[in-house]
Amino acid sequence: MINTTIRLASSRLALASALGLVVTATPALAENAEAEAVAQQPAAGAAVEDDLHNRQADDQGNIIVSASGLKELDVLAGTSVLEVREIQRDAVTGQIGELLTKLPGVSATSFAPGSSRPVLRGQQGERVRVLVDGVGTADVSNTSVDHATSIEPITVERIEVLRGPAVLLYGSQAIGGAVNVIDKRIPTRMPDEDFHFDGFAGIDSATNLRTGAASLDVGLTNNLVFHVDGSWRKTGNADIGGFQLSPELRAELLEEAAEKDADGEPDEAAEFREAAGQRGFIPNSDVESWTVNAGLGLILGESTFGASIGYYDTNYGVIKRPGLKHEHGGDGEEEEEKEEENVRIDLQQFRADFKGDVYLGDGAFERLKLRVGYSDYTHTEFEGPGEVGTVFDSTSVEARAELVQKASGMLRGSTGIQYLHRDFSAVGAEAYVPPNLTDQLAIFTLQEFGTGPIQIEAAARAEFTDVEAQTLGIARDYETFSGALGVVYQGIDGVRIGINGSRAERAPSAEELFSDGPHIATQAFEIGDADLRTERAWGLEAYARGKIGAGTFNLTAYKQWFDNFIFLEETGLEEDDLPVFQYLQQDADFWGFEAELNYPIIDTGSFRLLTDLRASYVEAELADGTAVPRIPPLSLLGALEAQTDAFDVRGEVQWFDDQNRVTGFETPTESFTLVNALIAWRPLADNRNVTVQIAADNIFDVNGRRHASFTRDFVPLLGRNFRASVRLSF
Repeated sequence: MINTTIRLASSRLALASALGLVVTATPALAENAEAEAVAQQPAAGAAVEDDLHNRQADDQGNIIVSASGLKELDVLAGTSVLEVREIQRDAVTGQIGELLTKLPGVSATSFAPGSSRPVLRGQQGERVRVLVDGVGTADVSNTSVDHATSIEPITVERIEVLRGPAVLLYGSQAIGGAVNVIDKRIPTRMPDEDFHFDGFAGIDSATNLRTGAASLDVGLTNNLVFHVDGSWRKTGNADIGGFQLSPELRAELLEEAAEKDADGEPDEAAEFREAAGQRGFIPNSDVESWTVNAGLGLILGESTFGASIGYYDTNYGVIKRPGLKHEHGGDGEEEEEKEEENVRIDLQQFRADFKGDVYLGDGAFERLKLRVGYSDYTHTEFEGPGEVGTVFDSTSVEARAELVQKASGMLRGSTGIQYLHRDFSAVGAEAYVPPNLTDQLAIFTLQEFGTGPIQIEAAARAEFTDVEAQTLGIARDYETFSGALGVVYQGIDGVRIGINGSRAERAPSAEELFSDGPHIATQAFEIGDADLRTERAWGLEAYARGKIGAGTFNLTAYKQWFDNFIFLEETGLEEDDLPVFQYLQQDADFWGFEAELNYPIIDTGSFRLLTDLRASYVEAELADGTAVPRIPPLSLLGALEAQTDAFDVRGEVQWFDDQNRVTGFETPTESFTLVNALIAWRPLADNRNVTVQIAADNIFDVNGRRHASFTRDFVPLLGRNFRASVRLSF
């Protein structure tokens, strides 16, 4: 058990300092140590051009692990990597969840244009970790779908989407996967020029977007680099391709209107009909945000050290479910006025980071990797102009330290320790979660054996978690263990085939344990369970990837068997005129597959025509035979892209099946198809990092809804959208 004295602030800071604190192994696209360094920090800010597809492997189909002590890491079988060029294609979206939805196995919560978090293999919230260079974002986006992720995509250098059993090295909260965002706030190499500048600007038609970002890297001395960056974005209300409400919700409101007419209440009937008829745009869906970051990097031979500070600020609307009434107290007239007010979230985060990579020489350990992240986070839910509803505060520190072994014969690996502390409080009439402290200490190791056609990989993590709700006088302690074992065969030229087994455990979060009250932003009354047990899952994953002729492929199939699976489900009851959602536990099974094929149909050297095919599917069922809520349906993507030295032209079709496997109070979603196109122009022959792009998304103005979203019945996806952007790097 963690000693309770760890809760004392002085002890926490002392422990954080003593650990030194870490970075974990991050898959990158490199063939040797020099290429790995370039992949981690491209030319002190220079963008790295890549092929059409999101490369996952080198020419042999290997996933190369940057600075981890391992050459190949196949227990991360489901890795996808987005480089700068791919990020620019969709970076006008302000949330990391929407940016990744074209990757196999990835969906998004799509709560609102200002808040969307990744969904990996049908899992979200506490089972998906979003990381900044190996440590958590330290926001509260994992606690509720209305909370934004504090990452600005247009300032990002690379994004790694990690799925598979070895992701547990990032924490038990990554049982579904992790998204690791690599930015350049902490420089790790000297620029090749006196200074390096990156810039980005974009607009769109569906949200009236205006956005821009810039960064500058300057060498102050022969071994000291200064970095500064900033961004700004502003949108109006989001345009959509039809009615705001789903057919089921529209029918419900029209029925309510008929009842009001029958009761002699024509004014209320008219309000229901007006809500049912809302189309063309989503009211209160505008967003405004800005960021600023600064950092220093010290390069001393083969060792690097750096630190940064940053600030993230966003204000966005929370879309109200039409027809839902929620009493705040007072007389009826006052209540009705409050019901008409828009709910908005104003979010700020101050963040400080430290990163160290220490070369240890020729001993048993080659490198010491250190990583620390500190966050002071606040967001306020406003229920009208200037009217504060609830204020959420979270202060946290996360630290990792990792020793990388020197490769010795057939054995390679790394071992580390991780510490996390979070102090969370919510104050206001709708503080549905009581103040709570979370302390977590973990040790982990990852080892690779063998150099021949058969290799064995093993990973293990022991975690000790203490969660306490001070005002309730309730404390819970959990000891969990997770492990993975993989076998790889590479006897076929250019192809790797493998199978991974895993056993994972996750401690319940404070929100799952202690929630009890109305949450106006999600428009639900949420109830936790202080007696929740640890969640356990056995997993099996088989994959094949590598080269197929001149192209590449990746195919993964997986299954997970959960004991005590924790999920939030609508009960059909009402409290304070809000639907009641309760955290429940039940055994569950997940299974699915992900597939990707990238193939050059024509390649003359100066001209290439490439095909890009992707597919993913997940099915999840509870022990009682009912479906797990909010599971994405089958999705397929097909694209053709023509590439020359100066131009890329891409057309793609993305199809989502309907989802009829739903719980008792969950509505189904219909199938829909998105057709998109873009043209990218590189006007400077001597600088391919200057790119002008125009794009058209959802060309046929389809009204689509993500099944993984809590708000899908009244927050559809964007309608037809024309975008333009420019990226500069010199």
